Amino acid sequence: MRAVVQRVLGSSVTVGEGVASSIGRGLLVYLGVAPEDGEPDCRYLADKVRHLRIFPDSNRLMNLDVAQVGGEVLVVSAFTVQCDARRGRRPSFDTAAGPEQAEELYESFCRLLEEAGVLVRRGAFREYMKVESTNDGPICVLLDSGRLF
Repeated sequence: MRAVVQRVLGSSVTVGEGVASSIGRGLLVYLGVAPEDGEPDCRYLADKVRHLRIFPDSNRLMNLDVAQVGGEVLVVSAFTVQCDARRGRRPSFDTAAGPEQAEELYESFCRLLEEAGVLVRRGAFREYMKVESTNDGPICVLLDSGRLF
């Protein structure tokens, strides 16, 4: 399971003509699921995202996590996070899980974050979404439950 985590001042997801979800200050998480992923991957990444210290303290050092700053998390399912673009010019998505497995683990990831005390908003699973964000920093962190990077 992989995540692209961005520190944001605000972010929103639009589906069609309406806003499906939005947050203020917090984290925008693009989540990608692989076929071999399971609950241990969800627990690892949810814990990592929940406790990721990428918000500034009073000395402007990145020492605070999303809950400590009263932030929110917007989780967007993005199978493209699992793409492999090492060969050729067109990415391969063979390493992305099927929609049923991906949705189950996506929901589990969101639930684990909520249980950890974070306000979570969701994108629209399997929908074409327009995602807007105002990145803060910009701070972008790549996470992989297999610890590949």
